[in-house]
Amino acid sequence: MREIILDTETTGLDPKDGHKVIEIGGVEMINKVITGNKFHYYINPERDVPQDAYRIHGISSEFLKDKPLFKDIANEFINFIQNAKLVIHNAPFDIKFLNYELTLLNLPSIDLAGVIDTLAIARRTFPGARANLDALCKRFKVDNTNRQFHGALKDAYLLSEIYVELSGGRQVRFSLKEMNGNILKPEQNIQYTGKGNKIVVIPTNSELKEHNAFLSKFINLKTI
Repeated sequence: MREIILDTETTGLDPKDGHKVIEIGGVEMINKVITGNKFHYYINPERDVPQDAYRIHGISSEFLKDKPLFKDIANEFINFIQNAKLVIHNAPFDIKFLNYELTLLNLPSIDLAGVIDTLAIARRTFPGARANLDALCKRFKVDNTNRQFHGALKDAYLLSEIYVELSGGRQVRFSLKEMNGNILKPEQNIQYTGKGNKIVVIPTNSELKEHNAFLSKFINLKTI
């Protein structure tokens, strides 16, 4: 499954008050594994960044002056998220801003109902506990020591790790030829538990048949 872990930074809390998106960061995951494919832009909001917002993300009006407008990166953004499930922390906030920008350009909006909201998942999983990104990093021992300010791309990477933990671990497929001297077959299943870097190799159907045939020889010998 292709999923995009997405985050934004903005000039304020509501686009209806004239606030705009100033940073979009997204990272691609396939079957809960980061692929290295990413989307990241700072965006000129054509307005000042209030001090309250600057204190959160550290992005200044001066820094954004020479950055592209949302309309300049909109099609690239749509292509990046196309045919993928979006994963966002506090999804209604980000989708509200993104849809506002897309609507201004007469582009299709994003259906909030189809977005995975990790904030909602965390609140259901740990009722009564803090569920912001820093709290979840602490809970799952995700290193966020470099997170002095909020940042769309770095927060998307942090959220990708948190999302895997909230999903109960990851199922990945390796295509490695060797691992510790042992030959691994292409597309061999590896179960990553998400705890203590433990992995469990899951045999394929053909490997199970070979194993059962091997065991049956010993069973037959015992009955002779």
